[in-house]
Amino acid sequence: MRDVSVARGDNVVLHNISLRIASGEHVAILGPNGCGKSTLIKTITCQCYPIVTPTTELRLLGRERWDVSQLRTHLGVVSAELPGERTPVTRGLDAVVAGFFSASTLWPNLHVTPEMRARAHQALQLMRATHLEAKLVGEMSAGEQRRIMIARALVHQPEMLLLDEPSNALDIAAQQHLRHLLRRLAQQGTGILLITHHVSDIIPEIDRILMMKDGRIVADGPRSELLTAPRLSDLFKTEVHLTQKDGFHHAW
Repeated sequence: MRDVSVARGDNVVLHNISLRIASGEHVAILGPNGCGKSTLIKTITCQCYPIVTPTTELRLLGRERWDVSQLRTHLGVVSAELPGERTPVTRGLDAVVAGFFSASTLWPNLHVTPEMRARAHQALQLMRATHLEAKLVGEMSAGEQRRIMIARALVHQPEMLLLDEPSNALDIAAQQHLRHLLRRLAQQGTGILLITHHVSDIIPEIDRILMMKDGRIVADGPRSELLTAPRLSDLFKTEVHLTQKDGFHHAW
C-alpha cells in the first residue's frame, strides 16, 4: 500500500496508509476501538476500496487488479461478522465448504466435490468442532460460530491468514487451542496478519507489530521494541502492565 485512504460512508477512516507486508510474514495490529484496524483488513480483501489519488497504489500478491473470488483463494479471512445473511441458515459443514467459493452458503450453482467435504471435515477436526457439522450456524453460540469461521478460513490452505479478533467469544480452553493452532500454521510457513485487543493472542512467531490510532499507522517495528508497557499505555491511553511467560505476553 502507498498513500491509501479509505472512506466508509462520508467519513475517511484510513489516512495515507503506506505499508508493505511480505508473503509468509507474521504481523499483529494493535489499536483502540475505531482506529481503522478492521477497515485495513477489508481493504486488503477488497471489501473496501481506496480513494483514488495520483499517488495511491494498492498491490496484492504482486497485482493491482484481482477478481475478488480468485484473490480469496489465496487468503483465509476470519472477520468480526458472519460472511453473509444466508450463513445463519447454513449447516456447519456446508458453511466451511462454502469457504472454497468465498460464498455465504452453498448455492445450487456451486460444484462441491467429495474432496472439498473431506477437507472441510478435517478443518473442523482442527478446530475440535466436528460435532457442529449438522447444526445451523444461526443456532450456535458465539464461540461455536467462531470455530466454524476459523475452520472456513483454513479449509483451502491459504497462503495468508487474516484474523480480526479471532479469540472473541472463545472460552479459555478454545483460546489456548487456537493459539497452538496458529503457532503450528506459522511454523509451517502460513503468513498471519492478526488484529487483536488481547496481547496474549500474539503468538511468539509474530515478530512485527503495527500500532494504529485515528486511522493512521503510528508505529511499525519489531515486537521487542513495541510490545512494551510504556508503548501500550501510550497507545490505549491507560496504564498497562505487562508480563511475559513462554514467549507470550499478558497485559492488565
